[in-house]
Amino acid sequence: MLTRVVVGALLVAALVVGGTAFRVWQVARTDDRRPVDIAVVLGAAQYHGKPSDVLEARLNQALKLYRAGLTEYVVTVGGRQSGDAYTEAQAGKKWLTGNGVPADRIVEVDVGEDTLGSMKAVADLAADRGWDSALIVSDPWHSLRARTMANDFGLESYTSPARSGPVVQTREFQFKYIVRETGALLYYRLTHAPAELKGDGLG
Repeated sequence: MLTRVVVGALLVAALVVGGTAFRVWQVARTDDRRPVDIAVVLGAAQYHGKPSDVLEARLNQALKLYRAGLTEYVVTVGGRQSGDAYTEAQAGKKWLTGNGVPADRIVEVDVGEDTLGSMKAVADLAADRGWDSALIVSDPWHSLRARTMANDFGLESYTSPARSGPVVQTREFQFKYIVRETGALLYYRLTHAPAELKGDGLG
């Protein structure tokens, strides 16, 4: 009897983990672009106001959405590390204005040390401004977790992930981040707490 319970529990756990990993992979491959109120660029590392390769790939994706007329506003997200002169949000705005987006069409959200805090701040901003819908721009593997959090905060969200940058170049990186995001999403669904891994430049 005990053996059956243990085997059954292991099978259920395997199905939950496997199903979540499949959804992370599935959403990562989907660009759900459509007209929305805002495009939200999640933060990543910046160096003295210059976006890292990861952040620049996200900004470039948001720029394409803006130029395609899918949104009138871009929200850049991300705080600063100790000693930084710029926040990630400021570095994002600097890059976007340098590429032709009017400054009054970019809103900085420079709070939140993790995805959960950032998405709450964005949802609060959206509520204040009467914005109801968003395209979340992040790395493919991060998209499902970020979208889930945004929707949980009441912001109708879709994903338009960046398709370039270091995290999509090799199968080894892809596998690493699918595993990471599967664990982080399961943890969030169980606890509604953030589960960030620091030091990799990802949101």
